Amino acid sequence: MRLHDLVDAVTGDEPPMSRTIDDIVTAGRRAERRRRAGFASAGAAGLVVAVVAGAFVVPTLGAGQSSPAAPVVAGAASKPAGAEWPDAAPFTFTFTGYDAGTLHVQDPIVASTAYQIASVYSDGHTSNDKPMTRQEVEEQGDEFLRNKENGKPALWAYLTVYRPGAFDPTKIKDGTNVTVAGRRAVQATLPVGLDPQRPVDGGNKLFAWEYADNAWAAVTSYSGDKATPSFEELGGLVEGLKPSRPTPALVPFTVGYLPDGYVPLQIGTHTTAGLGGIATARAGDYGGATYTKSSVPTTGLTAPYDATEGAITDGFHISVIPSSSADQTPKPGVTECYDVADRPGRDGPLPGSWCQFWSADGTVVLEVSPARHGNQLPRAELEKIAKGITVADVEDESTWTPAATALRP
Repeated sequence: MRLHDLVDAVTGDEPPMSRTIDDIVTAGRRAERRRRAGFASAGAAGLVVAVVAGAFVVPTLGAGQSSPAAPVVAGAASKPAGAEWPDAAPFTFTFTGYDAGTLHVQDPIVASTAYQIASVYSDGHTSNDKPMTRQEVEEQGDEFLRNKENGKPALWAYLTVYRPGAFDPTKIKDGTNVTVAGRRAVQATLPVGLDPQRPVDGGNKLFAWEYADNAWAAVTSYSGDKATPSFEELGGLVEGLKPSRPTPALVPFTVGYLPDGYVPLQIGTHTTAGLGGIATARAGDYGGATYTKSSVPTTGLTAPYDATEGAITDGFHISVIPSSSADQTPKPGVTECYDVADRPGRDGPLPGSWCQFWSADGTVVLEVSPARHGNQLPRAELEKIAKGITVADVEDESTWTPAATALRP
């Protein structure tokens, strides 16, 4: 999603694209209106938006770019040692939150077929992972990263723990090989706006290390302060990452119908799916999932799927959110789909249909929406998906279902 397309989405009456990182992480450090922002026809009054402290255009940090990191040589450091990591299935959490100096890794809340993701907070920064009002966005605009709250610069950071073989450190553009706590590692400073044609920005950092044999973790940090967190501080996360008892990721819904060929890619528990869920980790959402029909690689990754431009094309999202965040007048017990005339974007037409289902008491909203431009699902299929979903008691996690089971009929 390019900047002028984002401006159209934020200022127009039509709904924006759905909640992928293409929507949230955009050019010029701009705010992105959340997918739940209303249609004029739905009686939307005020628009709820999410700002992440790293609203950037997202490049493909992988093959095809110049100056990749040199291969990580086996003799550069000793093999990872310590507790043995379990061979857990996808959509399973295998670590828990921990502290490393001023940095605080939270419990993971996103899981996929290739990785788990957790937010990272800092004592010296304001963590930017909660919704903002439209007025706040208009007042702070492109300079949000440079503004300070309570004397602290903004930070958006997350830790991605990849399954064995999923991450390829040699594809990190301009990466530098280092050794930290006896582990092989790669670090890189990312460019302004994550645009490879622009100079690097000291506040944008990636630090990855081999936590087990052929298995890597990576912390990505977008900070309003170029100096912090430093690579040394990010490297402090290495020794604290330990395996925990495998725990299935739970979601507050079960799926009753899927179109042919669509498979689950990633989920969010107590948040929406993917990096969109990490960007709104404190929004009070209940859960979500992303499905895709196009083939998505499970090896050779350098970033989460929705941080790579064009990685998710033909797919859809399921989101379960509180009605207070939906920004439409509650319609208890009603399933309703909306059509909006497709508006052209530089990368293709923006999606024009989505569906909502309101709980009987009007307090919970289920949304089914296309992943982004290139979506092939017609409105009738989105509506059939929505009507086939059963939502659990969002306040009682004992009624939730492991994602591996919930995501298939």
